[in-house]
Order: sequence, then C-alpha cells, then structure tokens
Amino acid sequence: QVRVVESGGGVVQSGGSLKLSCVGSGFLFEKFDMKWYRQAPGKERELVAFQLRATNHGSIDYADAVRGRFTISRDDAKSTVYLQMNSLKTEDTGVYYCNAHHYFDGYDFWGQGTQVTVSS
Repeated sequence: QVRVVESGGGVVQSGGSLKLSCVGSGFLFEKFDMKWYRQAPGKERELVAFQLRATNHGSIDYADAVRGRFTISRDDAKSTVYLQMNSLKTEDTGVYYCNAHHYFDGYDFWGQGTQVTVSS
C-alpha cells in the first residue's frame, strides 16, 4: 500500500522557522523525484521545491518566492524528504503537500497535506 505522509506543520510568527517532513512507503522512494507544493486559500497549488532522484544528480530547485529561505533535502535510507523553512512570511501560509513522481512511469503519489500558518 502506497503512503505519503507529511508532518511538521503548525502556526508560527513571521520570521520564524518550521521543518516539514514527508515519509513515503509502499514504493521505491529512491527512484522517485520528490517535490513540495503548497496551496494558499483561494489560490492554485504551486510548486515550492523539488529534489530529483540520485540517478538524476539529485538536482534541486526552488520557486523564486522561497529561494534563499527554504531548503529541501532527502534521506533515501529513511524514505523521507524534508523542507526547512526559514524567515517565514505571512504569504507562506497554506497547505503544504508532498509529491512523489516517477519520471519514466508517470506515477504520482500525494500526501494529505500539512497546514502552515504564518501570523504577523
């Protein structure tokens, strides 16, 4: 059974930090590209950060809005991807989703999301 489970969300003041975790099970985690998305109220889901599988160099990239403040990392031995979020802003508020994507087979697995609320 495939599972993708996020954790670590919460309420934090502007300028604070949170670290999100996402654990995958039921699939070969190391063969998947791992991505973090977020969806703010009334807005479309947007890609925040991704880290490709190691066989594709483990390349990393970020949305312009979070570059320099957020850091994605993965630990394939633990089937876990992280999102360290620093210098949080009120506009970072939203539900954060973890996505596992298999480039060749097209499989897409999603978590249920974790709420991040940044107060001013």
